[in-house]
Amino acid sequence: MALSARQIPRWFNSVKLSSFVTAMQLGKRFPRAGKTLLHGVSAQPQMSSGNCFLQWGFKAYRTSSLRNSSQPANPSRQEIGSAQSTLLPSVNEQTPKTQKIPSLDSELPLEALDDLPSLAPLQPVSEEEAIQIIADPPLPPDTFTLRDYVDHSETLQKLVHLGVDLSKIEKHPEAANLLLRLDFEKDIKQILMFLKDLGIEDNQLGPYLTKNYAIFSEDLENLKTRVAYLQSKNFSKAQIAQMVRNAPFLLSFSVERLDNRLGFFQKELELSVKKTRDLVVRLPRLLTGSLEPVKENMKVYRLELGFKHNEIQHMITRVPKMLTANKRKLTETFDYVHNVMNIPHHLIVRFPQVFNTRLFKVKERHLFLTYLGRAQYDPTKPNYISLDKFVSVPDEIFCEEIAKASVQDFEKFLKTL
Repeated sequence: MALSARQIPRWFNSVKLSSFVTAMQLGKRFPRAGKTLLHGVSAQPQMSSGNCFLQWGFKAYRTSSLRNSSQPANPSRQEIGSAQSTLLPSVNEQTPKTQKIPSLDSELPLEALDDLPSLAPLQPVSEEEAIQIIADPPLPPDTFTLRDYVDHSETLQKLVHLGVDLSKIEKHPEAANLLLRLDFEKDIKQILMFLKDLGIEDNQLGPYLTKNYAIFSEDLENLKTRVAYLQSKNFSKAQIAQMVRNAPFLLSFSVERLDNRLGFFQKELELSVKKTRDLVVRLPRLLTGSLEPVKENMKVYRLELGFKHNEIQHMITRVPKMLTANKRKLTETFDYVHNVMNIPHHLIVRFPQVFNTRLFKVKERHLFLTYLGRAQYDPTKPNYISLDKFVSVPDEIFCEEIAKASVQDFEKFLKTL
């Protein structure tokens, strides 16, 4: 049925109000036209079906008004049908420029949800929504200390509880990066269980891991293989644990290197298998340190100090640190003991601990005995003073048993030097 000229304005107002309500509802669900979305994509403004319908209704209103002003008041039935087909299109008809808007009350399929535009990053958030947001704690900025990461890393927290000194580890940037990437349950726990089974006590784990943090980058099977190699060389479990404690990097060396080191000391020093094993148990750093100081000191003992090969063997098995001692300290100590105190080679060989004693201590005690007239180191003469006691006992025993004087007298004498 065609609308009369008086009915069109009333119909036009109702359509306009309906389109306005629809636009307001869509504005809450979709971004505004021309608003920038994620990924730098800008949404272009598009004409909604309601606006198209308003424009079409306005044109129809104008056309009807013109026709009513030029036609008689009682149109024929044919003209009324023609006007109806012109003014009001069928509900089932779709114009090519209009779009079908889904009902806001109907549920969208899951496929359609993927096509919905995401919220703009700067879209205002209500106070209620802001309270419900759960944000992860911010990571600390670039820093030179691991202290800023402890609150954010469960791995670092557990290492601190074990006694690991992070202040020493953070001096090595590669070590700090390694610890931050590790997971305690997956990467660290199995290493800790391996060390405990090896014989490392709980109170020893912290100092050990502080020195050898690189063990976390080692494969567990390789560590077990190296322990099995040492056991095959008749090292007991207690000896292996002692070696690992005193030389934390021992298990970081391959089986080939460990085998080469053992072979070097056995061949170079001409020691038996048992003596070689005892030597490295007492000083396991011989397996992990450089061989250059060892080779240099062997030349010093033989060429500069004049010791024989068997004498060198005896001294280093008694005091293994003589193999890695400072060359200058060795020569100065020998020069004072041999040339000032007049102690021959064979007595020095019997008491090689003198090379492991600070030189100023040897000088102080010898000068005090000389002042008292008791500096007698020849075992064939009376009042003989053993070189072993001379360097090993504390000041109280030295004064009472050797110098036959009081500690106060010794301290007063030292002030005169």
